[in-house]
Amino acid sequence: MTAELIGPEPAEALAGLLDIDVPQPVRDGALPPLWHWVYLLVRRRQSDLGEDGHPVHGVPEPPGPGWRRMFAGGRVTAYRPIRIGRVAARGSEVAGVAEKSGRSGPLTFVTVRTRIEQDGALAVVDEQDIVYRPPGSHLPVPTTSDGAGGVPGGGVLGVVPNSGDPGGGAGGAGGGGAGPGGGGAGGGGLGGGFGFEVDPAVLFRFSALTYNAHRIHYDREFAVREGYPDLVVHGPLQALLMAEALRRRGVDMLGGTFSYRLLVPVFGAQWLAVTASVAGASAGGASVAGASVGGVSDVSVAGAEVRDAGGRVTARSTLSG
Repeated sequence: MTAELIGPEPAEALAGLLDIDVPQPVRDGALPPLWHWVYLLVRRRQSDLGEDGHPVHGVPEPPGPGWRRMFAGGRVTAYRPIRIGRVAARGSEVAGVAEKSGRSGPLTFVTVRTRIEQDGALAVVDEQDIVYRPPGSHLPVPTTSDGAGGVPGGGVLGVVPNSGDPGGGAGGAGGGGAGPGGGGAGGGGLGGGFGFEVDPAVLFRFSALTYNAHRIHYDREFAVREGYPDLVVHGPLQALLMAEALRRRGVDMLGGTFSYRLLVPVFGAQWLAVTASVAGASAGGASVAGASVGGVSDVSVAGAEVRDAGGRVTARSTLSG
């Protein structure tokens, strides 16, 4: 287990990266959804890192030397807020390994489950799906635009997801191109969104805040050598943006499970359109599987998505029980 005092500084730094004021939950002494990603970090020794900047041992451990790692998606269930000013502890384990085949060749999916506790009680269960590709394989870069972000069947890295995956289904929320403030409301019900500009400085700062030394995010020469056209935008950053869209929509995620899937990679500096939607909404006040939505009742599900500057859906998420 890794334990530390939860201070306000990492949250304040993340707010700065997102170019927003410190949000009300932080001022009230609690972390917003997914903001625990800048806390309780595993800080590896420099000698533990491989050429790509990732640890070569630990949880998870690559299947073999030179295997390339990408972030595929995950699920976060928040049982109680993580409070600032108190000690929290985390422990991680490999929850599952699956072998699949994609357009880029054989893939190994590893699910890492992290539990965060505070004051003797479970606060968060965070599952992350990591995909490894063998040395020499190259990730296909989509050039088409469809409702699933250019990936047949709405899959990630060319793998068709299970029917329960949030990325599984064609279509998806409509919402215009990306740009300052870009992106309309997604799906049915009430919605809202915002634009977010990613550039090398954002990618570097997010890498630093999350203690992520993977060079594809800040070393363009290395990224190109690995077969990418430009720097790779972090998958967790897109997930965090979707959670932010729901938070700004008034959705409280406590008691619900936030499931997200990265559909296609995003490369280089560009504006992203982030949209949130609440399906089955009407005036009143109720909850989404235990997660409340201010001023909205009869809610069946909430979700969000990210579109790149070309209009492709690059990430999609749902909040449900």
